[in-house]
Amino acid sequence: MAQQFPDTPQKKLAPLPGLIFASRWLQLPLYLGLILAQCVYVFHFWVELKDLIGAAMGNADSLKHILDAVTVMGAERPTKLTETTIMLVVLGLIDVVMISNLLIMVIVGGYETFVSRMHLEGHPDQPEWLSHVNASVLKTKLAMAIIGISSIHLLKTFINAANYDEKTLLFQTVIHCAFLLSALAIAYTDRIVMTTHQSKQH
Repeated sequence: MAQQFPDTPQKKLAPLPGLIFASRWLQLPLYLGLILAQCVYVFHFWVELKDLIGAAMGNADSLKHILDAVTVMGAERPTKLTETTIMLVVLGLIDVVMISNLLIMVIVGGYETFVSRMHLEGHPDQPEWLSHVNASVLKTKLAMAIIGISSIHLLKTFINAANYDEKTLLFQTVIHCAFLLSALAIAYTDRIVMTTHQSKQH
């Protein structure tokens, strides 16, 4: 039988600190707005998937929408569904999924870190990363998610490289490398902070 612990009495805050601390709930509408943005991404995913399946089955309207979506401005427009076109559309769907994962991390992790506890301990669907989430962990995970999204965009560009000029390819590669360096800098800074904190405890 699990040992029962008495509830920890809550400390009563003075009016001004209480007001400042309660201001964290102003972030709640922001997270609710991100949930609505998640709904938009889900709708967009199914529209793109429906068009891809329709184009594969010979639907002219779906094919037109797919070709319009993958055609680079100023480049020659493809006339049929090819392996490259399918790959670009699928990468677009993966991009939507990764952005959706990023939204979930911001919504759940941000709410848990900056607003209020959700008390998910023991829940079978509790995200593994949420059990040890804090501002530093959330920051690093967001940086890694952004790198993943940037990688998908860069891969889409390279697959369709013939339709881009060298300057665009170079700039996208440099931007992706900047994301990588930023993530490494964040991880290294957090490691220094954690090492310093642990050394002070000892």
